[in-house]
Amino acid sequence: MKAATPEKTFFGHPRGLFLLFSTELWERFSYYAMRAILVLYLVDKVRSDGGYGLGWQQDEALRLYATFTGLFYLTPLLGGWLADNFLGQRKAIYIGGALMAAGQFALGMPHNWLPGNETVLFYAGLTGLVLGNGLFKPNISTMVGDLYQDGDHRRDSAFTIFYMGINLGAFLSAIVVGSVVRYFDGNYQTGFVCAGAGMLISLLLQYLFAHKLLGDIGTIPSARLDKLKQGKQDSEGKTPLTQQERDRIKVILIMGVFTAIFWAGFEQAGGLFNLFAHNFTDRMVGDWEVPTEWFQSLNSLFIFIFAPIVASLWIRCGEREPNSPVKFAMALAFLAIGFLFMIAAVLQVDETTSAKASMLWLVAAYFFHTLGELSLSPIGLSMVTKLAPLRLISLMMGSWFVFTFIGNYAAGMVGSLIGNSEDQNLQLNNVLAIFAGIAITSVIAGIILYFMADKLVDWMHGAETKLHTRREEELLEQEMAVTAAHEAIKR
Repeated sequence: MKAATPEKTFFGHPRGLFLLFSTELWERFSYYAMRAILVLYLVDKVRSDGGYGLGWQQDEALRLYATFTGLFYLTPLLGGWLADNFLGQRKAIYIGGALMAAGQFALGMPHNWLPGNETVLFYAGLTGLVLGNGLFKPNISTMVGDLYQDGDHRRDSAFTIFYMGINLGAFLSAIVVGSVVRYFDGNYQTGFVCAGAGMLISLLLQYLFAHKLLGDIGTIPSARLDKLKQGKQDSEGKTPLTQQERDRIKVILIMGVFTAIFWAGFEQAGGLFNLFAHNFTDRMVGDWEVPTEWFQSLNSLFIFIFAPIVASLWIRCGEREPNSPVKFAMALAFLAIGFLFMIAAVLQVDETTSAKASMLWLVAAYFFHTLGELSLSPIGLSMVTKLAPLRLISLMMGSWFVFTFIGNYAAGMVGSLIGNSEDQNLQLNNVLAIFAGIAITSVIAGIILYFMADKLVDWMHGAETKLHTRREEELLEQEMAVTAAHEAIKR
């Protein structure tokens, strides 16, 4: 629902965009701060003075990480439905943000406050985060779109600005939480408190400025608003799917499988990469040791630097711009290249001489994985909006996130194959096998997708056609119609 008051802009956009930008920045700060230390907190040994970790085995920690991050991409289906039908986006964000803040502070509660209940608090905190995210994540993005009328050319650039807010929050989170944990001598719970503080800032911004800058946007559930506008039940949802629509849905589902493969490799970042950086990487710069958590900021940093370059590169390609399936195949190739650098890192570690891997291997891996993300993630979201039938677009977008859930869950399960052996040589052999297996799988998947690309484009039924080409065809059709009309008049 659009605000009734005249629009006031900032840098050419509604001022509400920058409120939503700031809200999402601090929410992502909260999430990625927690993500950067979750596995490290789980495997940290319980100390004699009460300790800061839970002392889990590595495979247990990675399986929990798999389940937790996977659920983050399932609960938005429920949260979006509740907002559309009952709560409205604004109220859903408040409730979701409050649950997430409570979850972070539950994780950050000192063990000696409630001795013997550390695990209970831990699961209570994760539950709050998962449920809160389900209410928050889908609705903040919906409100960005609601700032603009249909056909407003500023919408695409608005989502670009919003996406930069996400990555700014992600970049700052690992730097801040890593520094705080280091300052408090490895107390990971201080990091969870920082994450909770970030979530409170996000909520405070909404509470103070939402009414002024957003007007009525997000206050009425979408389903109720649609009924008020329509005045009757829409019968379009009962219309059978056409062959073209069925073909396009097939493309979404097939591409989703390859998306899951990509995320299964990419999401090793918060799990196995984190453990490798902590245990097997030489993080010393002179007399100073780089905090493990800082490596989690590399992806966001590279997105800031290279997202505009990649976007301009697609434009420069013109008619030679790769189609969506080929871009996905490129993403899988970049993923494999990143794991080749990680294989080299493993091979550099030598337990007999206590030699560890250079940090540059991790930097290179994150760089190529970021190129893969830029070739897949925004392309996939755009593809779904182009291919999904209008009456099923929310359902298909939700289905797309299910593939992300599968990838995240698979990432943790694959990472857990490292095992719990105290023999570090055996651990390294397991890590090497995991990295090599992911690289080989990515290459095979990329080759299969590349050779399927033409068929998939056929099933898209023109959705990949360049905009100016479609306009030329429309103009040609108009000219032909005018010519035919003139000839008919002459006859």
